[in-house]
Amino acid sequence: MTASVITGLVALVGVALGGWLSLRNQDRISEREHQRQWRDIRLSVCNEFLAANRRYVAYALDPGASITAIPHPREPGRLMPFFNETGRPYKEALEASFTAMRLVTHLPETVRAGVAFVNCAREVAAARATLCEADIPSDAFARLWSAEQEFINAVRAELGLTAMPRQP
Repeated sequence: MTASVITGLVALVGVALGGWLSLRNQDRISEREHQRQWRDIRLSVCNEFLAANRRYVAYALDPGASITAIPHPREPGRLMPFFNETGRPYKEALEASFTAMRLVTHLPETVRAGVAFVNCAREVAAARATLCEADIPSDAFARLWSAEQEFINAVRAELGLTAMPRQP
C-alpha cells in the first residue's frame, strides 16, 4: 500500500511539475510575442515620425511655402514658425507623429533625441520665414542632420540594435 501511495504522489508531482513548466514556457512565449509587437509598433511610429519630419522640412524649403515666425513666448531668442493652410497638414502630421513617438518609446534618451530633432526642424522652418531657401544658414542643416542621426541611434538602441556610424 505504501508503494502505491508513493507511486501516486510521484505521478501527481510529475503532473504538477509538467503543468508548471508548460505554463512557464507559455508565459515566456507570450512575453516574447508581446515584446516583438511593441518593437514593431515602436519601429513603425518612429519611422512615421522621421518621415513626417522630412516632409515638414521639405515643405519649409519649397520656394512657394508661406511661413511666418514670431518670437517664442517662453524661450527668448527662438522663433516659432507658423504655416499657411497649405503647410498646416505638414505641421499637424509632424506634431501628431511626435506625440505618438513620445507615447510608445521606452527610453527617455529617445524622447530627448526626438525633441531635439523637432526643434531643429522648427529652426529651419523659422529661418525660412525670413530667408529664401538658399539663404538658410548651413549650420541649421548641420544641426538638423546631426539631430536626425542622434534620433536614429536612440531608436536603434531602444530596439536593441547597434548605433549607426557617424556620417562624414
